[in-house]
Amino acid sequence: LFVDSEPSSSHVVKADDLSDSFVSGDEDNGGLVISNKNMNEINGNWLSSSSNSISEARLKAKAKRRLRKNSSRDSGRGDSLSDNGDVVRGTTAAPTSPKSKLLDRKSRLGKGRGLPKKGGAGGKGVWGRSGEVYEPVVVDEKDPNYDEAQENCVYETVVPPLDERHFEKTVTPIVQEYFEHGDTNEVAEQLAELNLGSMRSAVPSLAVSLALEAKASHRELTSRLLADLYGSVLSHSDMEKSFDKLLQELPDLVLDTPGAPQLVGQFIARAVSDQILSKSYIDGYKGKVDCEYVRVTLDRAAVLLKMSMGGLRIDNQWGAGGGQRPVIQLIKEMNLLLKEYILSGDSKEAERCLRDLEVPHFHHEFVYEAVVMVLESKGEKTFKMVLQLLKCLSLSSIITVDQMRRGYKRIYMDIAEINIDVPRAYFILEQFVDKSFNMGIIDMKLRDLCPCRGRKRFVSEGDGSVVKLESC
Repeated sequence: LFVDSEPSSSHVVKADDLSDSFVSGDEDNGGLVISNKNMNEINGNWLSSSSNSISEARLKAKAKRRLRKNSSRDSGRGDSLSDNGDVVRGTTAAPTSPKSKLLDRKSRLGKGRGLPKKGGAGGKGVWGRSGEVYEPVVVDEKDPNYDEAQENCVYETVVPPLDERHFEKTVTPIVQEYFEHGDTNEVAEQLAELNLGSMRSAVPSLAVSLALEAKASHRELTSRLLADLYGSVLSHSDMEKSFDKLLQELPDLVLDTPGAPQLVGQFIARAVSDQILSKSYIDGYKGKVDCEYVRVTLDRAAVLLKMSMGGLRIDNQWGAGGGQRPVIQLIKEMNLLLKEYILSGDSKEAERCLRDLEVPHFHHEFVYEAVVMVLESKGEKTFKMVLQLLKCLSLSSIITVDQMRRGYKRIYMDIAEINIDVPRAYFILEQFVDKSFNMGIIDMKLRDLCPCRGRKRFVSEGDGSVVKLESC
């Protein structure tokens, strides 16, 4: 800083024009004389009143340089300067370990946006940026590892063939799932994905053995499955080998299913009818059978085939599942079941027949038809027998509380129309509902919902207000 030596003329020096080091006058040369009213002499140096701001600027610059040297890991979290130049402490202290700074892979400048390096394409175990399509690799014939024989290789996914140990574990869930959905195409696709190999002929025998322990509707589904798999998945020889195996295993099947000989005979008759087995299949065993169960099976199949010539339909011998039957057919079968029960009085047989219908969601129709039969009957026998049957079905939970309630409510809704054909319908219904409540078939709430018609009438014109309840 150079100032005119004349005391009369002084220059105004701004703090911004000062450098980091303040230059004083040369003492050997007498120094420089600074003439200003705001200047003071300290230790032989002339200082102005702006020296305080210069010291503050130096402190700020020094603090900023210290912050730039801190690790980028604590950038934004460590010390910072406020607007007035004060040092503000962060919540976490700057790391002091040099190892942490060396291993820190983040930006030292603290300017990172938190994005992965190279857009996610870098790093160990990373194949490239997501969505990037690679071009075919051109084989270099000059590569020392180049093998000309690999150029003509064709790579395919090979499924190992199923052995006898894993066959049953793999195919059994497929057949059991088929009993639920009934889609033969799905079973064919699942079997096509398996490498059955020599175990292909074991598929029909496994399906039939599972159907023997299942319901009648499941046996019908099994017969349809064998017919649909024939030709696409299974061959004629596979079918014959499978039924031969079933005949050999009959002594073991009888232990679990006593009626296995008759059921297997029906499967054979159905297979011959569906042209899965040849008509000479049964004749091929004549004179060659020593097992009694096999004889019963073949005789059953031969009888059914002879009856089919007389008009019997073998294609529906198992019946259809409950959900696949028409409603009119179900109602007819329920009426026949009730009539047979009234004649025989065997509640266990009626219970079994109702269970075989496989329509638990339609049992309210059975309750409805049973009560209508009571209303249309003329004696006490039907009244008591139907009450006893409903009591047995309620205790065994074959007819649930909800289905029982729906059946009674349907009677309540239709009693007006029933009363047209049966004049005493209201009176009989009240008695039946009271007995049902006393036997625990229905609850009090359902009993109170029973409709009643006003049955008060005058005995004669001269009785005035005297009334009489109708008792019949």
